[in-house]
Order: sequence, then C-alpha cells, then structure tokens
Amino acid sequence: MTTSDRSIFDAAIAAIDPHEMARKDLRKNLPKRFWKEVTVSPVEGGFSVMLDGRPVRTPTRRAFVLPQAVLTEQIAEEWRKVGEFLDPAEMPLTRIANAALEGVVDRMQETADDLAKYAGSDFLCYRATDPARLVERQKEAWNPVLDWAREHQGWQFNLTEGFMHIAQPAETRQAVQDAARAITDPLELAALHVATTLTGSAVLAFALRAGVFSAADIWAAAHVDEDVQMAIWGADDEALARRARRWSEFQAAATILIGKS
Repeated sequence: MTTSDRSIFDAAIAAIDPHEMARKDLRKNLPKRFWKEVTVSPVEGGFSVMLDGRPVRTPTRRAFVLPQAVLTEQIAEEWRKVGEFLDPAEMPLTRIANAALEGVVDRMQETADDLAKYAGSDFLCYRATDPARLVERQKEAWNPVLDWAREHQGWQFNLTEGFMHIAQPAETRQAVQDAARAITDPLELAALHVATTLTGSAVLAFALRAGVFSAADIWAAAHVDEDVQMAIWGADDEALARRARRWSEFQAAATILIGKS
C-alpha cells in the first residue's frame, strides 16, 4: 500500500458518515479498491487483516490487532467483499473494531457508564394501555427478557403504563453499571454499547450478550411498537430502509457478543 493509498483510506474511514452514505449516492467520493489479496496473519498480540501483505490500520494509524482469529477472519471477509469502491457503510464489523481500538480502549469506564445509563429509563419498563394487540405483544416480547434479568442477574425493574418517567431501584442501576464496568475487552464493550444504542435497551443488549435469546428475537423485541404501528397503518419504505441498515449494524455487534458468550 503506497503512502497515497494510505492517506486516501484514512480519510475515507474517518470522514464518511455511513448513515449519510446509505441515504445518498456518494459513490463518486469513495476511494477505489487498491488491494487484490486479503489474508489474516498472526502478529504480536493477536491477528491482523493484511491487504496485499500489509496490515490494516485504524483511521488514526493504530495497529488493527484483534485477539480472536475467527472474528479477524470475519472482518477480513468484509474487505474481500469490497467491490470497486471502498464503502465503510458496508463494513460494520470493521467499524466496531475501529471504534474499540481507537476510542473505547482509552475510555472503558466512560463507555460502560454511558450504556449503563439506559437502565435508568429502559423502554421495556414503559407499557402501552392500547391497542390490545400492542399490549399483548409487549408482554410476549419483553416480559421474558425482564424475567431473565431478575432471575439470572438480580435486576429488578419497575414497570409503568404510559410515558411518565418511573424511577428504577438504585441497586438495579448500580448492578447494571457494575456489570458493564466488569467487561475488560474493549471490542466486547464496544459491541455491547452498539447493541444498547441500536435497541435503546441495556437489558436487551445484556440478554443478547448472555446468549439466552437469539439476535433476531432481541431485534424483534426492540421493534414491537414499530411493528404493531406498521401492521395498523402500513409500512413506511424509508423507515424500513433505515431499519435494514441498523439491522446490519446490530448483526455485527451480535456476532462479536455471541462469539464471546
């Protein structure tokens, strides 16, 4: 990889917002693929993706080294699938790994605390009173997750009807924070944070990490309200497209978390 290639690559990864890219045709601004062969090689500290024999680096030139050979191979597959243009929006595993290696590793406690805040207002605790189908779907999708949290984690959440804020027990909020802070792998914490922000629920993210519910079930639980609304009023194409993009991100986070469970 030449110096020019590296600068183009770094600028692309650092400057392009993948969500904006997904909504607009920016192909003319994307760098072209400049490598032929993608391999995985053992290096000091773990494994790295190699482009024509040279190691991939993060946007700020940090070493892109992961301890898991299987995950590194999955990331390498993203690089193999790159077509004529390098599109970071199509590389969710790579982006989470970059976030872990560049940001989370230096801010582990802050990242843990940020995701733990969701436990103070987890949307699973706010229940509808109508229509009846929504009330039932919330119970079916959310109660098993909260039961797991109570029985296996010791997290007791208060429920309410409507959107008026309800305070959660201090012990529960502290326990969720402690569980997040106990994670020592930056990549795992980054993936858990992604799952939390995409679903809007720390409980759903931790349930995904525990492996007791499938990624598809967790994703469906996060979209109960939206699905019922679409069933009543019809689907919105733009909303479905946005959800598809977010599902790709969520799948990447799930791949990392389930691989660690």
